[in-house]
Amino acid sequence: MSTTLEALKKITTVVADTGDFATLEAYAPQDATTNPSLILKALQQAAYLPVLDDAIEATKDSGQSGEALVDLVIDHLLVGFGQKILEIVPGRVSTEVDACLSFDTEATVTKARELIALYEAAGINRERILIKIASTWEGIRACEILQKEGIRCNMTLLFSLAQAVACAEADAQLISPFVGRILDWYKANTDIAYSAETDPGVVSVGEIYTYYKKFGHNTEVMGASFRNIGEILELAGCDLLTISPALLEELQGMTDEVPRKLNPENATDAAIEKLDVSEKSFRWLLNEDAMATEKLSQGIRVFGQDMLKVRDIVRKQLAQVPVSA
Repeated sequence: MSTTLEALKKITTVVADTGDFATLEAYAPQDATTNPSLILKALQQAAYLPVLDDAIEATKDSGQSGEALVDLVIDHLLVGFGQKILEIVPGRVSTEVDACLSFDTEATVTKARELIALYEAAGINRERILIKIASTWEGIRACEILQKEGIRCNMTLLFSLAQAVACAEADAQLISPFVGRILDWYKANTDIAYSAETDPGVVSVGEIYTYYKKFGHNTEVMGASFRNIGEILELAGCDLLTISPALLEELQGMTDEVPRKLNPENATDAAIEKLDVSEKSFRWLLNEDAMATEKLSQGIRVFGQDMLKVRDIVRKQLAQVPVSA
């Protein structure tokens, strides 16, 4: 008898939301995603410190020092994790640009190019890499530039239809709407008991998926940040779903059937109007959506703080490297 995870894989591309190599081998996802929080978690385990050691070794003759060296080591570290992951998964890996660059289009573009250059120097085709960028106005503009250069983008920290439409119009390869974080906000700010079907995060992804299919956008929709199995199963049929190790394990232990809930054929007659996402309209729509505004800002802060912790780990490790005579 097939598992629920196997049944889900037949209608949706399953992605592992982890930097843990053992998890990737256990659940055989098509793709994998990482972010600063996941990299930080991995670095706190001795098993993954060799990836950092390799990054430091790769930069020893760079001529860089101080914070410039820390930056370079982190780039090699992120790419090192990505390389290890690509040895396990057959598809793509998402590597995130520092959240501190979320409001700087030029710096985001520069960093994305640097990361892709490192991957290509290691013999990895850029088609296997997705550069993760926060779905701010500036991030979306960076995506537009990068996509034209053949650098594929995964637009993250996405909580609203306005963000999704702007990303699609910038030709983003993929978006990652955060289902669970949307639910978190509504549970904290309302007294409503939500079912899997009425879960605001699930409803939001369904709306985005329908909009994309109705208006012919090729951008892939990858539901992310799940809190429970119900959310995942309600989005069966979504282009992709990125799932944490704990929920992958739960799905692997189930034998429930998985009916398709999202279908492009159902989008044709959907009563949806085209959305204006010019800069003024985008900023206004985002401002008017308290949930999306708060969760976007919070997400950037958290990822930024976790990257600062990664920097501290790198500095401490560099301090232990013997100085050449």
